[in-house]
Amino acid sequence: MSEIILQNLLSPVVLFFVLGIIAAIFKSDLKFPSALGEALSIYLLIAIGIKGGIELSHYSMETVFVPIMGALFLGTIIPFLTLFMLRFIKMDLKNSIGLAATYGSVSIVTYGAAISFLEGNGVAYEGFMNALVVLMESPAILVSLWLLKVLESENRIPSTSGTLGILPSSSGFMNKEIIRESLFGKSIVLLLGSLLIGLALGESAIPVIKPLFIDLYGSVLILFLLNMGIIAGQRLPEVRKHGIKLLMFGLLSPLFFGSLGVLIGYAAGLSVGGTALMGVLAGSASYIAAPAALKTSVPDANPSIYLGLSLGVTFPLNLIIGIPIYYQLSLWIH
Repeated sequence: MSEIILQNLLSPVVLFFVLGIIAAIFKSDLKFPSALGEALSIYLLIAIGIKGGIELSHYSMETVFVPIMGALFLGTIIPFLTLFMLRFIKMDLKNSIGLAATYGSVSIVTYGAAISFLEGNGVAYEGFMNALVVLMESPAILVSLWLLKVLESENRIPSTSGTLGILPSSSGFMNKEIIRESLFGKSIVLLLGSLLIGLALGESAIPVIKPLFIDLYGSVLILFLLNMGIIAGQRLPEVRKHGIKLLMFGLLSPLFFGSLGVLIGYAAGLSVGGTALMGVLAGSASYIAAPAALKTSVPDANPSIYLGLSLGVTFPLNLIIGIPIYYQLSLWIH
């Protein structure tokens, strides 16, 4: 277990993110052109989507239907739960949406660490779980952007009073402009569109996409995280405005969401290993697809908040105690 923790904490993507933060703290002149930052975001969204679609094409719909429904449910409900929690700490709308998308989505590195944990303990799991990693990215981003449009249109910023303050009225749900912008914003179009293309083409797409979207993926990810580290470091002082409240959210919400994921995985008929992985997916927070989408769709959301919590708090928490907890819960429930 210590080797898994060390391996992931010392991974290049995390270290380059830290490098970006350090450069910003010491006011280095290191910076990325805005056009390059957007290009990196577009690349990552396409790469994640198309690889997930290809993986999903290997299985029949009968095999994966119920687990897919479970993953979509988690990706949909967690943004609502996150927004509901954040109203109690008076988080502003844009940053609440940023955290809703981040915590509703998943961390691929955390998922990889969970796979290593299961394999090291000789625990089997369903192969199609890899596809669910991508499927859980999209609903959270879509729901979060949709919530933003609804709440902005009605000027319904989450408050600290009442039990339903975050819920939009029925007129917001039926607003055609909100639905159009949520479904056809560039982030959603790229992620879902790429997944459908990968699903339709299957293995036949690999010779074409492999040189760019598979072989270079890790290197481009490093550049993206370096850029996000710079942005996060520049805004890091703003996190102090929320202090201990944000820290407690970053520590407690993953364990709650992960436990919910274990329950859903069990209800979907997954094995012990698959159920544990569903818990990992639900309990992790994205620092790839969600930040890429937020950077282009919600630029006012502070990266030092959603990236600082996901990478600085939730990521190490899951690596150290989260994965074993989700696995133990899976054993108990089975």
